[in-house]
Amino acid sequence: MTAEAMEAGPAGPGAVAGAATRTAGDRPRTHGRPDGGEKPLRIALLTYKGNPFCGGQGVYVRHLSRELARLGHDVEVIGAQPYPVLDEVDDRVSLTELASLDLYRSPDPFRTPKREEYRDWIDVVEVGTMFTGGFPEPLTFSLRARRHLAARRGDFDVIHDNQTLGYGLLGGPGALGAPLVTTIHHPITVDRQLELDAANGWRERASKRRWYGFTRMQKRVARRLPSVLTVSGTSRDEIVEHLGVREDRIHVVHIGADTDLFSPDPSVAEVPGRIVTTSSADVPLKGLVYLVEALAKVRTETPHAHLVVVGKRPEHGPVAKAIAKYGLEDAVQFVKGISDQELVDLVRSAQVACVPSLYEGFSLPAAEAMATGTPLLATTGGAIPEVAGPDGETCLAVPTGDAGALAAGLNRLLGDASLRARLGAAGRERVLSRFTWARAAEGTVARYREAIAAAPRRTAR
Repeated sequence: MTAEAMEAGPAGPGAVAGAATRTAGDRPRTHGRPDGGEKPLRIALLTYKGNPFCGGQGVYVRHLSRELARLGHDVEVIGAQPYPVLDEVDDRVSLTELASLDLYRSPDPFRTPKREEYRDWIDVVEVGTMFTGGFPEPLTFSLRARRHLAARRGDFDVIHDNQTLGYGLLGGPGALGAPLVTTIHHPITVDRQLELDAANGWRERASKRRWYGFTRMQKRVARRLPSVLTVSGTSRDEIVEHLGVREDRIHVVHIGADTDLFSPDPSVAEVPGRIVTTSSADVPLKGLVYLVEALAKVRTETPHAHLVVVGKRPEHGPVAKAIAKYGLEDAVQFVKGISDQELVDLVRSAQVACVPSLYEGFSLPAAEAMATGTPLLATTGGAIPEVAGPDGETCLAVPTGDAGALAAGLNRLLGDASLRARLGAAGRERVLSRFTWARAAEGTVARYREAIAAAPRRTAR
């Protein structure tokens, strides 16, 4: 199951939720125009999953919308449950709730809706797909979004889809009412293959294939998109390879950390032996099981070493089995739904931040940890080296899927304060110079304007 599909739970305490919220039936608000510069844009930012505490989609939407608004643009986020948390910026960011049936909500995922909950044929498709083992939300959200946008033709200058890649978004400006720009963080076909490789027996493999059936749709849609944004050079190459998108249609716009929030603070006490990682779901992609195995090795030399995982504790599966096998119940803590400030202070308190993933399209946790000045130990999976930088200069880098290499890196960092200080300082400088949300917003707006300029030519053909 994808990390996005496993997101659950309401926004945690301390979350910022100041943006205006309305349902899909409300009238659109008016848009202001800042002084000077080019014409401000009216942006519809679509997200079929918006939870900012599990997975990267909600984080992306929250921070990008804020920085777009700071540039003077009006951003209306159109999203389904779990709804994103947004930051208020001079009334330029709003949320429109385009509700699904929320079939995967906590505490009753895979629920059966009551008869009175059904509103139309899209709801029937959503439930039917879930009942037959598939993941419906990319398709059903795209169909609802198409209907919603068609009813509001002229309200937006550009539509920005955050990796829905559903059939409902095809048809160009004539169908949607404005040019479409799409972010693909990385091809979900990578997740699919890792899940299939880790599956036990033909029944589980068949179940995974059915669950990931939506990736066939995403391949077909991606090939027809006029403008694709992605977050790293690695993701660009894999979008070409896995999805068949022409390279000239793909543009790399790096994302990054909120460097004001994620910053060093000497007043936060460093906790001896503390290792912090983020794992949005118990899936092979995140490599958490290898970090748990590494922790068991590390504790033979450093008994006070312990791991704090930002994410939900798995009750079953490889991670739960590894924790039980090595007797690490008291050495591995899971935290979920914490506020921004609590998260930052947790990362600051760690002696090591670790990203053990087998693959990442970018790795926000790596950038955020580096921004706080916390030394980073990371694998070389996917785009992680593009973010984390050279081994021994801005991080320690180890191969993927290697618990022994992770343990060696942890032991090295935990035992060398000067190395931690040097890597931490260099890591923050790397993020400040390359990976900030302000830079991401500027690069994204440039692509919006290109799409708008090109749209009449596409429409005329």
